Amino acid sequence: MSNLDRQAALSVCGGRGFVVAEPVRELLTPRHVRLGESTEVRRLLPNLGRRMVGAWAFVDHYGPDGIADEPGMQVPPHPHMGLQTVSWLHEGEVLHRDSLGSLQQIRPRELGLMTSGRAISHSEESPKPHAGFLHGAQLWVALPASDRHVEPHFEHHADLPAVTARGLTATVILGELDGVPSPGTAYTPIVGADLALTAGAEARLPLDPDFEYAVLSMSGEAEVDGVPVLPGSMLYLGCGRTELPLRAASDAGLMLLGGEPFEEELVMWWNFVGRSHEEIEQARQDWMAGPRFGEVKGYDGGRLPAPELPPVALKPRGRVR
Repeated sequence: MSNLDRQAALSVCGGRGFVVAEPVRELLTPRHVRLGESTEVRRLLPNLGRRMVGAWAFVDHYGPDGIADEPGMQVPPHPHMGLQTVSWLHEGEVLHRDSLGSLQQIRPRELGLMTSGRAISHSEESPKPHAGFLHGAQLWVALPASDRHVEPHFEHHADLPAVTARGLTATVILGELDGVPSPGTAYTPIVGADLALTAGAEARLPLDPDFEYAVLSMSGEAEVDGVPVLPGSMLYLGCGRTELPLRAASDAGLMLLGGEPFEEELVMWWNFVGRSHEEIEQARQDWMAGPRFGEVKGYDGGRLPAPELPPVALKPRGRVR
């Protein structure tokens, strides 16, 4: 999914200097952003308080939106570089097209994973006809320097493994959880998991103490390490945990995001992740003027123009503002 904010901010993130080395309970409040005519997202990362969780660098939560009489998601062709996009749905469907020629309908709890590498473009839209509700999350994973220029590719995994306990099913989206790996390609030590809890469930999820973690609430009433987390909010948990207590007052859906703290400092602007202002500026010029990002065929509409770069000097600020 694109960052459609026309006032896209240029920021520097990453580095280990601001990683919280012990367990914490830091509740992150979302920023509301419009995507097209009928979709509003709650943006949790980058956040005023925190920019990354492991290699996770961007998190949008949207829905549940009633779209029976609406066009639903309509994100025109737009570019990406230096990152992976993770599409995750609880309700509805999204049709993915990209400049490699991929055409894939993504359904609830199926992984759509696009590795942009050096350059790719794609579009996302609700198919015609489509379901009456749309609910999901769109996430980005920053690629490390050793892999950020890989050839772009797209993966679709309809069957994902799960870790189960009484009242809990943890579907492994990316990376590894409790020794269970996802089939999706990962480039850093990372974990992403969908947590489905039944009403009254109490469980303890095993964690890696070397990872930092956060939990996004998708739906229902749940407590994470004793903290109530409402849908559309995210609780940052820091490092140093070997397990995570979970409790659900109703059926609830959460997403666990974690990973080894990201070593490198990144420049992230609009839909690009790079290492310098000059690299971002060149990517913008290439999208507006040339064939570097390829062509998305079959989308009914024009491609998304890039916003203007702000005239600011970059000031490294690490992982938090």
